[in-house]
Amino acid sequence: MEAESTLLLNRTDVQKLLSLTECIAAVEKVFRRQGEGKIPPSGILGVRTQSGGLHVKTACLSGAKNYIVAKLNTNFPQNYSRFGLPTIQGAIVLYDADNGRLLAVLDSMEITLKRTAAATAVAAKYLARKNSAVATICGCSEQGRAQIRALSLILRFGKVYAFDIDSNASLRFAAELSRELNIDVEPVRTVPSAIRTSDVVVTCTPAKEFFVHKKDVAPGTFIAAVGADDSHKNEIDPAVLASAKVVGDSLEQVCSIGDTHHAIVKGLMRKQDVHAELAEVVAGEKTRRTTEAEIIVFDSTGVAIEDAAAATIVYEKALTVGVGNHFEFAA
Repeated sequence: MEAESTLLLNRTDVQKLLSLTECIAAVEKVFRRQGEGKIPPSGILGVRTQSGGLHVKTACLSGAKNYIVAKLNTNFPQNYSRFGLPTIQGAIVLYDADNGRLLAVLDSMEITLKRTAAATAVAAKYLARKNSAVATICGCSEQGRAQIRALSLILRFGKVYAFDIDSNASLRFAAELSRELNIDVEPVRTVPSAIRTSDVVVTCTPAKEFFVHKKDVAPGTFIAAVGADDSHKNEIDPAVLASAKVVGDSLEQVCSIGDTHHAIVKGLMRKQDVHAELAEVVAGEKTRRTTEAEIIVFDSTGVAIEDAAAATIVYEKALTVGVGNHFEFAA
């Protein structure tokens, strides 16, 4: 039955099968392989509606087994207030790259959450100052939680500031993560003062107007710009990107839908001004941080190889331990 059927895995299954530590290691490995030219380019397609949109991201992975992976995610920012539904919903489909057989369909929420945070952690490993001790998290959603959990596996923070336009969300975030991570997490009502004293700044919001201003970013800061995954979103002052070392997860994507896109549109920088893709840095093809004073922005729009790396781990572990349900689409 397992040879012909498709494995179905829900969010609880994925959550049990994929730890943040595993995900960080897998994401770092897949970026290194891409930087070494061992993975073909990924593909992306999107469509918008009045309330949100759908992204389709695809990638191929080769190894002991060869896979084609596609993630289909919807993003509807007003979902919770209007319908009580999550902002992001979707599925990941996993195919055998040798014969095209549909191997698995997975809920995408847990993988999206963890692989996004894992990419930030990998970027911080190569681009943040090693002694970084203070962080600011802008956006106290589940993604914000995943971000600080992943970063805490890479850096030793003594202080974290938590900001959200919903002050109750930042209060809950601070109370929960302070206990869980044994870190002093302080909710703040304004961003500038927190950013000025931070070594690491993470933005994971649906903002359409930037709120991280150049005047507030201190020398040596590492910024992970996570929220802008569409051209109408913007979290970081274009002047920050124009004066910083910019590393993107995908050069094409950051220049078309990331925060870098806004700096280019304003004429403050060009595509060729982007220092590197993260894969090039991880593979040692481009330099990482070279001085303690340089400001580095990791423009994270989300790439399919991250999803593929995480999804294949989940699928192979599920087969090993016997998790999930099998379904015959052709029955």
